[in-house]
Amino acid sequence: MKCLVVDKMHESLLPMLKNIGIEAFYKPDINRGEIIETLSDFEGLIIRSKTFVNEELLEHASNLKFVGRAGSGIDNLDVDYLEKRGIEIINAPEGNQDAVGEHTIGLILSLLHNLFQGHSQVLGNIWDREGNRGQELGSKTVGIIGYGHMGSTVAKKLQSFGCRVIAYDKYQPDFNTKYAKSVALEELKSETDILSLHVPLTDETFKMTDNGFFESFRKDIIFINTSRGEVASFDSIVDAIKSGKIAKAALDVLENEKLKTLTPGQLDNLNWLKNTGKVIFTPHVAGWTTESYIRINEVLVRKISHIFN
Repeated sequence: MKCLVVDKMHESLLPMLKNIGIEAFYKPDINRGEIIETLSDFEGLIIRSKTFVNEELLEHASNLKFVGRAGSGIDNLDVDYLEKRGIEIINAPEGNQDAVGEHTIGLILSLLHNLFQGHSQVLGNIWDREGNRGQELGSKTVGIIGYGHMGSTVAKKLQSFGCRVIAYDKYQPDFNTKYAKSVALEELKSETDILSLHVPLTDETFKMTDNGFFESFRKDIIFINTSRGEVASFDSIVDAIKSGKIAKAALDVLENEKLKTLTPGQLDNLNWLKNTGKVIFTPHVAGWTTESYIRINEVLVRKISHIFN
């Protein structure tokens, strides 16, 4: 079996694939046209996020048996088309769930204890202890929307802090776990102090925070998004901060992460968020650690081996 790898991957991937009998062709600089031209020679395709896998890409890939996504989200795959073709979809959320869990908690703690604000003030020769008085995570209720690999890992890692953790998942409404209480969305909106999103990007979740979503929470909340930026639009976040419904926010993802292509409206909103002093940003790195870089490969190869060997 031959596999085309079209994104930059940790060097461990190729020997791992070789060990299970797959010959890998590593072409991280290949363009879309070249993929279309050569894919008919391969049984496997491994991608990260730069390549959108759809009918146009795979029209002549008559031998393709699987598409491996080195990460968790599969929003850059035309899932219906792949399923229609009988092509296996293999992703690796287990590979970076610990990274996302740790990063999410880091963002929460940064906001509760004013870590970035205090750091910035000291750099500017401001020594303000009272203005940086923190809040303890153990006194809060953390609400998680989406209780898959990422959401459940965040809940597990929160246990040592003594906070209450509740979670809502539309597709497993009565999950049973010792790390979080399964609740209806209405209860989550009533009880949450800190909201963390862990949903995939789908037609259903696209801009899910529009149309008064934040205003429907009973309390003013801290908002964390490490899922996908398109889930929470700039407009909805800006409006909720202006109204006070979002007290602070931490965003690892943006609705448009190609900053040079921001529309005028997106640019205005992003600049406004930057200047509030209430938002901290990280560049889509929640799942991007030294360890996850390798572990994602291990998960992918293990799943490929299980399916085809």
